[in-house]
Formats: sequence, structure tokens, C-alpha cells
Amino acid sequence: MNIAEILADYVRFPSVSADPAFSQGVKDTADFLARLLEKAGAQSEIVPTAGNPVVVGRFNAARADLPHIVIYGHYDVQPVDPLALWETPPFEPSVRNGRLFARGAADNKGPHAVAVAALANLRERRPDLPLRLTFVFEGEEEIGSTHFREFLDARVGELSTADFLLLSDTSSPSEDEVAITIGLRGIVGLELTVFGPNSDLHSGLHGGAVVNPIRALAEVCASLHAPDGSVAVPGFYDGAVAPAAWEREAFARFPQSEEAYKRELGVDALSRHPGYSALESARYAPTLEFNGISGGYQGAGMKTIVPAEASAKITCRLVPGQDP
Repeated sequence: MNIAEILADYVRFPSVSADPAFSQGVKDTADFLARLLEKAGAQSEIVPTAGNPVVVGRFNAARADLPHIVIYGHYDVQPVDPLALWETPPFEPSVRNGRLFARGAADNKGPHAVAVAALANLRERRPDLPLRLTFVFEGEEEIGSTHFREFLDARVGELSTADFLLLSDTSSPSEDEVAITIGLRGIVGLELTVFGPNSDLHSGLHGGAVVNPIRALAEVCASLHAPDGSVAVPGFYDGAVAPAAWEREAFARFPQSEEAYKRELGVDALSRHPGYSALESARYAPTLEFNGISGGYQGAGMKTIVPAEASAKITCRLVPGQDP
């Protein structure tokens, strides 16, 4: 199997799980993935859930005497907004400087497609490959794995026999260093909406007499952090467990510097949680981040209104001990 060709075909499927408009694209992606597993030599199964299906592949399923590896990935992708910032269409693969660019190429179609291609290529060299493999690819990771639990509960007997779990939905500190990730922060998300008048109002007629929902929302959002960048919500850090000394020592051995990190991200300065370096903050610190703010007129030109409502999407990254 040629992984470059496989990935170029794979990323063409618009598998955006957050938007119901892409539901057919999600289904088509699951079908493609099942065919890919069959081509690699595995038996495939599309397992329906109350949401998007889980695609399962099995190789040497009857060989209980062999080492059992479960390989996890997700075929759904994030929305592509803002579309104007893309140099090429998000679902049209583009190769630039030896890299393939498309939505989902890295997160997470590329990494688990490599695993499927590896099975095919290993079988060509060794048809009697002494491994039992179970591939598990879900379609709702980007929206919180909403229905993945029901799949796990139903398949716990099969999956619990695994000797090793390979999950590629993580990152490495640099192109030259490979990291084994042993844990990630959890997440909880919420949407905050401030309602004002029963319709948008003309600011020339009503401005100053009505509280503007955008202003009220901005005040609330601004109150959620202290000047040092820490979260100011009472009780937010209650029970939070700090990283162990060995974890910080291991992380300190990573070769990436903060200067290199800034260059990679294209920023002039970094934020940091009190008591942590910027790099540690991105791995160990509880956070509260604004993912999007909306309200009022967003089109070209001006529209002088007091909007009827304004919203903010917020996610918190949580560490062990926190109780959302």
C-alpha cells in the first residue's frame, strides 16, 4: 500500500462531526475506512451507535494465543472555519515542501492510516504475521466521543484482552523526537449566552438605554482570568493534582526550547501558568480557553445595532483531582 496515495484519497472525505450538514460525508468516510481495512487484509465491521458509527477491523481475530494489539484512531475532523485562511481547499490534498496539507491529515487520518498501511505491507513480507490486531476508529472524537462509551461497554470483552493499546492522536516535541504520551488533560465544554432585547435594536435610537449583550459578555469573559493568567473562577483549582517531580524532570529533558516553540507557533510571546514554564503549562496546567465569541453583525461594512444576544464557547482542560 502506498500511504501517500491512501491519505490523499482519505482526506477528501468531509467528515466534520460537529456539523450535521456533513453527515453524509461522515458515513462515506466510515465506508471508505472499512474498505481500506479489507484491502489491508483485515475483516471490517461498521458498528452503528446512536451517533456516528465506529469502524472496527480485525486481523487474526481467532488466534487468542497471539499478542493482541488494539489500534485506536478517529476519522472525524474539526470544522474548517475560517475558510478564508486556507491556502488551498481543506478537503483537497495539497503537497507543499514535502508535506501533505488537508483537514484531518494529521488529526487523525494520517496517523491511523499509516497503521492500516503497515499491516498490508507487513503481510506482504510475512504472510504469517504473528499478531492479533483490532483496529477501532470512531467518528465522534472531535465532539467529545458522545456515543463511544456505548461501543466500549458492548465490546469490553474483546477489547479487554489487549496486551497493548496504540493511540496516535497525540504529538511529539519535534520532528526529530518521538514521544510516548502516557496521559492527557481532560476537557469540559460549555456555551455562555447573554440575552438582551427581544430583537436587534438601532443603536442610534436605543444605544445607551439598553445593556449591550456583547459588552456584558465581554465583562463576564474578562472576569474569568486574573492578571497573571490564572483562572479566577472560585473553586476551579480545588483538588487539582500537580505533576509529580519525575514528570517534570522527564519533561525538562525534551529538546524543544521556548524560543523554538514561539517560532513554531508564529508568536512573539508565550503565556504561562504561575509556577510553570510555558511548555509545562501546555501539558500540565488546568486551563480555561475561549474557543469562539459571536454576536451582532459580522458582515462587510457597518450595521449600527445593539444586538439581541451574544455567545461565547468555552472549554476547560482539566487535570486529575478536578471535579467539573
